[in-house]
Amino acid sequence: MAQTLALSGNHNNEGGRHFSPTSCAGNPRALSSPDVNWDKYAAALFDLDGVITPTAEVHMRAWAVMFNEFLEDYPDAAPYTDEDYFAYVDGKPRYDGVASFLESRSIELPRGETSDPADASTIAGLGNRKNDAFNRVLAEEGVQAYPGSLRLIEKLHEAGIPMAVVSSSRNAPAVLDAAGVTKFFPVIMHGALAEKRGLPGKPAPDTFIAAAADLGVPVEGSVVLEDAISGVKAGAAGGFGLVIGVDRGVGADALTDAGAGLVVTDLEELL
Repeated sequence: MAQTLALSGNHNNEGGRHFSPTSCAGNPRALSSPDVNWDKYAAALFDLDGVITPTAEVHMRAWAVMFNEFLEDYPDAAPYTDEDYFAYVDGKPRYDGVASFLESRSIELPRGETSDPADASTIAGLGNRKNDAFNRVLAEEGVQAYPGSLRLIEKLHEAGIPMAVVSSSRNAPAVLDAAGVTKFFPVIMHGALAEKRGLPGKPAPDTFIAAAADLGVPVEGSVVLEDAISGVKAGAAGGFGLVIGVDRGVGADALTDAGAGLVVTDLEELL
C-alpha cells in the first residue's frame, strides 16, 4: 500500500532548512494533489528508468543475459538474480554496478577503459556488453513513458514547474527522445555528462544537486522522484525538500528506510 504525506505550510528537511515560495493564492502555477502541494516546491527532479519509462525492465533483462553468460566461466559462483539487480546494480553508473556485483561474487577484474570492446575481460568491457544488449532492445522495441508519469509531467509543465532528469544511464537522452518527452526537460543530467563534470554517481547526491543548480532552483525547494534505493539515498543525503519513492518492485519499506518521505506505486497517485 502506498504511503502518503499531506503537506501544509513549509516543509522542513533533515538539515533544518526550508523553502517558502510566494503564496499560491491567485497564482496560475498553483497545483496540488492529495499527497503533495506542488506549489510549495521550485522544481521536480526525475530519475528516468523505472520512474518516467519502463526501461528498467529492459535494463534488467540486459543485465541478466550479460551476467549469466559471464558466470558460465565461474561455475562455483551463484547465478545472477533479480535480487542482485536491486542490491548491486539498480540506479548506479553502469561500471559501478558491474564492479559492485562482481565484488558480491568475489570475482576480480581490472577496471579497464570506457573504450574497451564488449568482449574484453574487464569491468568496462562487461558494462559495454550490457549496453550493446540494451541498445538492441531499444532500437527493436522502442519505449513509451508510463501513462501516469506522463500525465504528471504534463501537469507540472502546464503549471510552470521546471523539471530535470537525473539518470545514471548514458542512454538517457536517447531514451527520452524515443519516448517523445525530451521537450519537458531543459536539464538532462546523464551518466556521460556526470563523468565529464567529475560528479560521483548515486547514492552520492552530487548529480541531483548539479541538476538543481542548472535549473537555477534551491535544493531545499526541489522534489526528487526515484525508484532505486541508491537514488532515494542520494536525494535524502542532498537535503532536498521531499524525496518521493516510486515502488516498482524494490518495496515501500526499503524505499522509506533509504530516506523517502513519500512512497507511491505510480506517479498518477500524485495527481
